[in-house]
Amino acid sequence: MDDRQLIQRIISGDPVAERQLYERHVERVFRLAYRMTGDATLAEDLTQDTFIRAFARLEGFRGEAAFSSWLHRVATSIIITALRKRSRIRAHEATHEDLANLGRAAPDRDRDLERQLGRAVAELDENHRLVLVMHDLEGYTHQEIAAAMDTPVGTAKARLSRARRRLREIMTGFGFDLSPDPS
Repeated sequence: MDDRQLIQRIISGDPVAERQLYERHVERVFRLAYRMTGDATLAEDLTQDTFIRAFARLEGFRGEAAFSSWLHRVATSIIITALRKRSRIRAHEATHEDLANLGRAAPDRDRDLERQLGRAVAELDENHRLVLVMHDLEGYTHQEIAAAMDTPVGTAKARLSRARRRLREIMTGFGFDLSPDPS
């Protein structure tokens, strides 16, 4: 059963369909929230907030884009709002153990590089961090990112390019040589 069929069943009051749609998308929303915040508890809260808002507004889903794009736009809005609320507090660093629990960290990675990279990503502003995390870490397409951020595809691509450039600058400031390999 596809998302649109599940949505119709949910609107008709089917709680089983609601659970199926939630389970189909919860992991990706959580990963995005976690990578943006570095805090598993906050990511869980933001994930729940995303689904509460999405299900409350489900009748307004027009189906012009994929449900996943619409849902990630809702998630993006909630995550950015939460990050702005905590702007006085530095973003938490994801520890090596936390990343390993998510199955994303390679066991042979240099811990210092990973820690510094986490710090560098946390130094990016919300929009640049979001596009970098969505594309480079979570594998979203430029079109999905643009839809989630309610911005043109070209803007999403430009933000990714600027985010990568800024990340290189920050990492160079930490003493890492990230100049392109001439070969």
